[in-house]
Amino acid sequence: MVRRRVSQIQARQINIYGIVQGVGFRPFVFNIAQKYNLKGMIYNNSSGVYIEVEGEKENVECFIKEIKENPPSLAVIDEIKIKESEVKNYREFKIMESKEDDGFVPVSPDMGVCDDCLKEMNDPNDRRYRYPFINCTNCGPRFSIIEDIPYDRPKTSMKVFPMCGKCEQEYNNPNDRRFHAQPVACFDCGPKLEFVGDNCQEDEIKCAVDALKRGKILAIKGIGGFHLAVNALDDEAVSTLRSRKKRYGKPFAVMMKDIKQVKEYCILSEEEKKLLLSQRKPIVLLKKKGEKLARGVADGLDTLGVMLPYAPIHYLLMEEIDFPIVMTSGNVSEEPLCKDNEEALEKLKDIADVFLLNNRDIVNKIDDSVTSFNGGAERIIRRARGYAPQPLLLKKDVKANVLAVGGFYKNTFCMTRGQYAFISHHIGDLDNEKTFEYYKEQIERYKGLFRVTPQVIAHDMHKGYLSTQYALSCDLPRIEVQHHHAHIASCMAEYNITDKVIGIAYDGTGYGTDGNIWGAEFLICDLKDFLRVGHLKYKPLPGGELAIRKIYRVALGFISEDINFYKDFVERFDSREVDLILKQIEKRINTPYVSSMGRLFDAAASLLGVRDQVLFEGQGAMELESLIIENDDFYDFDVYRDEEYIINPEMILHQLYEDYKNGIDKRIIATKFHNSIVEFTHYLALELRKEFGINKVVLSGGSFQNRYLLKKLLAKLTASGFEAYSNSKVPCNDGGISLGQAVIANKKLEG
Repeated sequence: MVRRRVSQIQARQINIYGIVQGVGFRPFVFNIAQKYNLKGMIYNNSSGVYIEVEGEKENVECFIKEIKENPPSLAVIDEIKIKESEVKNYREFKIMESKEDDGFVPVSPDMGVCDDCLKEMNDPNDRRYRYPFINCTNCGPRFSIIEDIPYDRPKTSMKVFPMCGKCEQEYNNPNDRRFHAQPVACFDCGPKLEFVGDNCQEDEIKCAVDALKRGKILAIKGIGGFHLAVNALDDEAVSTLRSRKKRYGKPFAVMMKDIKQVKEYCILSEEEKKLLLSQRKPIVLLKKKGEKLARGVADGLDTLGVMLPYAPIHYLLMEEIDFPIVMTSGNVSEEPLCKDNEEALEKLKDIADVFLLNNRDIVNKIDDSVTSFNGGAERIIRRARGYAPQPLLLKKDVKANVLAVGGFYKNTFCMTRGQYAFISHHIGDLDNEKTFEYYKEQIERYKGLFRVTPQVIAHDMHKGYLSTQYALSCDLPRIEVQHHHAHIASCMAEYNITDKVIGIAYDGTGYGTDGNIWGAEFLICDLKDFLRVGHLKYKPLPGGELAIRKIYRVALGFISEDINFYKDFVERFDSREVDLILKQIEKRINTPYVSSMGRLFDAAASLLGVRDQVLFEGQGAMELESLIIENDDFYDFDVYRDEEYIINPEMILHQLYEDYKNGIDKRIIATKFHNSIVEFTHYLALELRKEFGINKVVLSGGSFQNRYLLKKLLAKLTASGFEAYSNSKVPCNDGGISLGQAVIANKKLEG
C-alpha cells in the first residue's frame, strides 16, 4: 500500500527588528519565498519589517531559518518575533507599500560603494559608466539622505529626482539588486556634478584632477559633507591648506588609491587591511614607513590616518592621479562641517581654490570615522560615517527613555529606548556657538527619527560644560553622572557587564566628587555606583586651561616640590615667568589640583624636551608615544596607601629627568616611561583583586588611545588571569561617555 504525504499548510506572522530597511531586505525575503513556494506578503513599517507567510510546514521552517542565518550583507537583525496565524490562502507572495505606526526602526549608516557598482561604473558598455552617484541596495548613502522613517524615497533628499523609465523598472523589480534602492539614479534622471573655479573646458572630474595636480586646494562635496583635498606630496600645498584652514598641528588624514599604494607609505597588518577594505570605509590609523609625505601632513608622529576611496566620485578622482591626497573636513577649524553648496561657497571661499559640487542635498552631515586595530580588536576613535547611527543593543530593555548629553570635548549624545542605545555621530568640541547650535539641532533630529521622547536627562557633574547647561535648561528630571564612572560604564555596556569591576579610567580631565580634576582613577564600580579606591597623587595645575596648552606649566606643577633637582629644566624658561608660576602654585591662585594621566604625559613630554607648548590637546603625549622602541625596562615607582591607594609620579619623573640629563636616548626614556605606567597599573590591579576579590578589569578614558599603553597593559593583565576589557565599538575617549551616562541613569532609575 502506498501512503501519500498530506501537506500541512501553516501560517506565520513575523516581525523583524533592526537595520532591515534600505538594505535589500524585502527582495531578499521575496526571493526566499519564491524558492520555497510560499505565499503571503511583506512590508516596511515604522518598527521594521512585517511578514505574513504560509505554505507547507517544512518550507516555512526553511524560510525562517534562511532569514535568520543568511540576511543581506548590510542588514542587522536585532530581534525576530514569530507567531502562528490563520491561513488566509494568499495566491502569491507580494511586496506591499510601507505602513506607518508608532514604532521606530534603526537607520543604516552610509556605506561605501560595492564591488558590483564599481564594476558597472568602470564598464564602457554599461549605462552608468563613470556615473559619480552609482549605488544599489547593497551600498551608497543612507543616514546622510534620510529625512524620516520608514526609509522610502519620498522621505529622502532623492525625492526631487523623479526616476527615468529604466531606473524605475529596476526599482520595482524584486529580482534586481536596485529594488527599492532609494538613491537609485543614472545620468538621465539623477544628481549631477558641477565644477566651480578655473575655466572648465572638460568634464568636471578632469578639471578637479587638473587642479590637484597643480597644487590647488579642492573642496569636494561627498556623502556626509565637504572635504578639502590637496596633493599629500606637495609641501607648499599642504602648508597653504593649514594656513588658510587655521588648522595648526593636528594631523591630516590621507586618502590613498588602493592597498598597493597604502603599503608604499605604511606598515599594514591583515586586520588593518580588513578595516580599510570594509564597507564602512573608515580612516584607519597605521604605522608610517618613514617620512615620505609632505611636511605638515602628520609631523612628529609615527602614525598616519589613511582611508581608501568610498564614494564613486573618489574612485573617479583617484584613478586619474598617482599620488595620495590629504582629505580633511570641509570647514574652518573647530566649526561644523559644511554640507550645502551655498554654505560651502561662502565659508570655504578663502580656503579652497576650486569646488566640485553636486545637487544631491545632504540631510544629515556626518564626518569620517576614525578607527584602529589594537590589542586584538578594532578600537573606534571617532564614530561617524559607516558606523553611526547604528545603535548598540543593551542587555535588557531600559527603565525609561533617557537622553544622555555627553561631555564637552569630542561630544556625542545618546538616547535609549527599549533595548536600543542610539549614540549620535561625532558632534565635536562644544567650544563655539555654531557647534553648540548644531548639537541641539541633532538632538531634536534624533528624537524625531527614532521616535524617542526623553523622560530623564543624564549629564556630567561639570557645571561649566555646555552639555550640562543644556541639560539644566530642559524641563526633565536630571541625573548627574561622574565623568570617569561614565567612561567605565560605556565599556561595561559594550560587553553587557553588570557585576562589579575594577575600573581604570585614564584621561585628561573630568570633574571629581571632591571638586578636584580627576583623570587617573581606580574605581570599584557597577552600573549604578562607584567607590574611588586609588588615583594619581594630586598635583597643581598653574593657570588651569592655560597649562593644557603651555605644558611646561604642567611640568612645573609636577616638579614644584623638588624644583632644585630640575634646575636645568627651569633655566630653559624666563625666570620672571617661572617665579610667577611658582608663587601661583604656592598661593593656589588659579591653580586647580589634578590627578590626571593626560597631565602626567604632558609633564614628561616637556621634561624630555619633546615640546613645551601644544597646538592641540594630547599632542605631547602622541609625540612621546611616537618615540617608543620595544623593550621591557621601566622606572621604579611609588604606590602607597592612605585612605586610598596613591600613585606618586615624582619617583618616575626624577629617574626620567636623570636619564635625560645623562644623555640617554629619548626613545629609551619614552619607552621606560610608558612601561612604568603599565607596571604600576598592573601592580595596583593585583592589590585591588586581593582586597575586593574582583577579577574583571575595565580600561577606559582617552589615554587608552595610546596604542602601546593599551596593548601592553591588556597583555599583562590577561597574563595575570584577569578578564580585561577595553572599548571597541564606542570611543574610549569622551566620544563614549554619553553611552555610560545613559546606562548609569537607567540603573539608578531601577533602584
